[in-house]
Amino acid sequence: MPIAPLIESIPNFSEGRSRKNISAIVDHVARNSRVRILDLSSDPDHHRSVLTMVGGLEEIHSGILALVGKAVELIDLRRHHGVHPRIGAVDVVPLVPIRSFSMEECVGLARRLGREIASRHSLPVYLYGMAARRKDRGNLADIRRGQFEGLPGKITSEEWTPDFGPAAVHPTAGATAVGARNPLIAYNVNLKPPDLETARRIARTLRQSSGGFPFVKAMGWVLRDRNIAQVSMNLENYRRTSIHQVFEKIRLEANRLGSRIVGSEIIGLIPREALQDSTGKELQIDGIGPDRILENRLQEEPAPGDREDE
Repeated sequence: MPIAPLIESIPNFSEGRSRKNISAIVDHVARNSRVRILDLSSDPDHHRSVLTMVGGLEEIHSGILALVGKAVELIDLRRHHGVHPRIGAVDVVPLVPIRSFSMEECVGLARRLGREIASRHSLPVYLYGMAARRKDRGNLADIRRGQFEGLPGKITSEEWTPDFGPAAVHPTAGATAVGARNPLIAYNVNLKPPDLETARRIARTLRQSSGGFPFVKAMGWVLRDRNIAQVSMNLENYRRTSIHQVFEKIRLEANRLGSRIVGSEIIGLIPREALQDSTGKELQIDGIGPDRILENRLQEEPAPGDREDE
């Protein structure tokens, strides 16, 4: 029986508090596409949700268009405040080739989606990662710098003219970044006491741009609802810098600064290889189990197209 090619998409949208709105967005995706939804992570302090879905080119295409349409309808960034940086109601749409798809095909889909999202919603769209048309837009953090509030003063410059759509911020939905990339791990480590400077100092020791680990992006903030500090990371190449390496570095730095780790968390799913035969207990990963492993979720039932219609 042939195995269907799969693309993974992990859209991040700027709603982490209203269960009604989150459910409405995810349900709209499920009703209007044939993507397979693997995971949903939402956080009120970040005020953000991360949806993990897989499918073929057309399934992902229709799933993303459905998500953007509903998010633009329901989310108003003028009333949105969270610790996580964002430029849009749908902040970022990554596309990741995971089975029998090439990066070039994901780049093509990213550019197709960017054009259609802009056309349908009069929404500025930036291409990033492998899909970027300009070298200075490969890094998502550069596109996001200044956030929604700073975008009106940025978007009118020639340097930041959108790849698609108007050179004007959508009044409620901001802008969207669409790109293609390799798999990454979104990993947060939680600390007590909830000291912002400690979290920021540890983040600086970790991130590549400050002389830390290669392929690591890190930020520090305080989550008031949970009364913790958090070091939030993207590990963009877990084979070069492992989750174990950053955890151990945080543990040492936290001890030195009079803080302690009280848990860690994976946002979305994690490749089995990244845990290196670990159960996750030594990393204090909250809620870790077989259902957090990407390969396990893919094997639970046939993905779209794996089985011929009966």
